[in-house]
Amino acid sequence: MKGQLKQLRYETTESLNIAVYQIRSNKTRSFLTALGVIIGIVAITMMGTAINGIDIGFEKSLAMIGYDVIYVQKASWSTMGQWWKYRNRPDIETGFATQINRTIAGNPYSELVVAAPQMSTFQASARYRDRMLQQIFSMGTNQDYLQTASGDLSEGRFFTPQESASGDMVCVIGDDIATGLFPHESPLGKSIRLKNSNIKVIGLFRKQGKFLGLFSFDNQVIMPLGAFTKIYGKTSFVSIRIKIRDERRVTEAKEEITGQMRRLRRLAPGEEDDFSVNEQQAFKSQLDPIKNGIAVAGIFITGMSLFVGAIGIMNITFVSVKERTREIGLRKALGARRRTILLQFLIESVMICLIGGLVGLVTAVSITFSVQFLMPEFPVRFSPMLVVASLVVSVATGIISGLAPAISASKLDPADSLRYE
Repeated sequence: MKGQLKQLRYETTESLNIAVYQIRSNKTRSFLTALGVIIGIVAITMMGTAINGIDIGFEKSLAMIGYDVIYVQKASWSTMGQWWKYRNRPDIETGFATQINRTIAGNPYSELVVAAPQMSTFQASARYRDRMLQQIFSMGTNQDYLQTASGDLSEGRFFTPQESASGDMVCVIGDDIATGLFPHESPLGKSIRLKNSNIKVIGLFRKQGKFLGLFSFDNQVIMPLGAFTKIYGKTSFVSIRIKIRDERRVTEAKEEITGQMRRLRRLAPGEEDDFSVNEQQAFKSQLDPIKNGIAVAGIFITGMSLFVGAIGIMNITFVSVKERTREIGLRKALGARRRTILLQFLIESVMICLIGGLVGLVTAVSITFSVQFLMPEFPVRFSPMLVVASLVVSVATGIISGLAPAISASKLDPADSLRYE
């Protein structure tokens, strides 16, 4: 047994040396042979990196809107774009928040903590002296908003219940607005112009980032509802933000607020809801098809590349067997076993694939770091498991593509091989 292991170790070492020699002697041919594997490994690695990046960005975005916050709105997030389903629904009223809070106060076992009204517009602009920002997000709410928001203030304060009740012209702004309008000074105590009105900045939100890479939480102005209606009038973009007691009991919280809203809307039993209760799961259900689409496309490209690469490696290995027929015959005549010849060509095939896999990994890592450098906000994470998966796929491709030529080489007759021209 010990002698057999020693013999196998010697044969493996010798096969590795021969494989290295052959690859170095035919560098261009070896590279072209491994090209399919390189493309396949780049594809599978970038696919995994993209999916990981989507997951990271999505979780970060969900943290911004709050895992423990649900929203009562006119339309459902799970059917975005299908506006015709909800166009005839009555608008949500900001006064519902007050009535919901009264119900919460009277129920010590409520799954809800507090409700805050929200009225908003995306078509606002802000001006300070000669500086102007377009397409900012402007929101009217009350003092309870801060309990439902994930961000906190870096400077100043939020408006008080008294300021909220009287609709004082005060606001809290995001970091992008502060940087754009006040690049060299503090915004606190200054007045910015929204539409045709001046409003005083009393607070600044800490930088938060973008939601799904699209909507910036730093590009917003938040003010009392009264101030909002003075500037913009009433809009149909009204919702109620509700903080729940335990994010693990979101289903129970949704059932509770649905019951309250049905009573406020005076809906009869069996009558369809004319409102929607939204939470993060709606976004997750929309993300899965995107991730699945990326995975299917990546698997298809990877499969085709590896298939072409495997055929190429198999073909070149058969050519190599033909070119080295006399060498094989000579080695067999000198006592080489079938196992030795099979191992020689199999290791050569695996080594070509492994080199291709390593080149593919280096290429994918370079692309990943380039994307991170050029677009720091784009969520990218290179997982160590992708390295393991890529190397396993490379070795498996080498074994599968090299097995048939290696077997055919091991079966060659020594006498016929020595006469081969």
